[in-house]
Amino acid sequence: MLCPYCFWITNQAIAFIGYDDRDLDREGASRYINQPSYLKIYRGWAIATGGWCRLSGAIANCRAYQQQLSAADRLVTAQTIVQAKLKNSRVLLMRQQRRQSATAIALAIQSLDYLVAQVSQAGSTARLMGFEGAGAASYFVALGECLSGNGFVFTARSRRPPGNPVNAMLSFGYQVLWNHLLSLIELQGLDPYYACLHGSNADELAVPQMRHAVLASDLIEEFRAPIVDSLMLYLVNRGMINAVDDFEFRDGGCFLNESGRKRYLRAFLQRMEESVQDEDGESQPRWDLLTRQVRSYRRFVYDPTRPYQPYLIR
Repeated sequence: MLCPYCFWITNQAIAFIGYDDRDLDREGASRYINQPSYLKIYRGWAIATGGWCRLSGAIANCRAYQQQLSAADRLVTAQTIVQAKLKNSRVLLMRQQRRQSATAIALAIQSLDYLVAQVSQAGSTARLMGFEGAGAASYFVALGECLSGNGFVFTARSRRPPGNPVNAMLSFGYQVLWNHLLSLIELQGLDPYYACLHGSNADELAVPQMRHAVLASDLIEEFRAPIVDSLMLYLVNRGMINAVDDFEFRDGGCFLNESGRKRYLRAFLQRMEESVQDEDGESQPRWDLLTRQVRSYRRFVYDPTRPYQPYLIR
């Protein structure tokens, strides 16, 4: 059964937190649909006002274009996604370096600089994932040096299950963001099971990954550092979350408890509702950045001569 903290409603979709679409049945999803304007897409079906209908037409057309992307176009896009993740991670560390100087932070920044340059030379997604993994390893070591809250220690990323409070916040935040992106992807008519980086071999035609919505995993990469990682630092360093009272250890891992989830989600929603300037100098809430990027990917699908432009922080 879904708890009240497992979803939130926007004017575009209902996104379920901590569950992916395989975990939701029609009855469970419809339990929270009580307004005609709310829409949830589930495996190609749309539910609104209590009724289900198969999506078709423009959506089927979009997905056909998506599946026809060439291996070269997908590889270039995968390179762009990895570079954006590494660059945004580097910028976050540079911001933290202004507040405190640490050897690990300086070394990670140098490493990320080097890897960004190497990504454009990668000839396969396997090699790209290697660069991404190397960057993440050095980045997370440095991220631990940026913590100043009592009781919070972080030396490496651990998941399934997360091993400590910092990993618990990162895992929870990534899942919240991933689920929202998945809803936006389906609302734009894209096939979440066809991607460029995750679950795809750039030397062959992409095959659908029916067990994992890999496109959401692609598009979340550029947002990990500027949204989830920065929020974790904010909560810890401002003392807004407690390493003892807001977490529980169970099933071999560490997880946010009820009070921790409330604190985290309140801060997450506040962060996403804040206005930021886009590349055109216009102010918009962070929610709209996600929508803009999904639409940008959709434009690329229809016209690969217009490459996908990732979200970059400065």
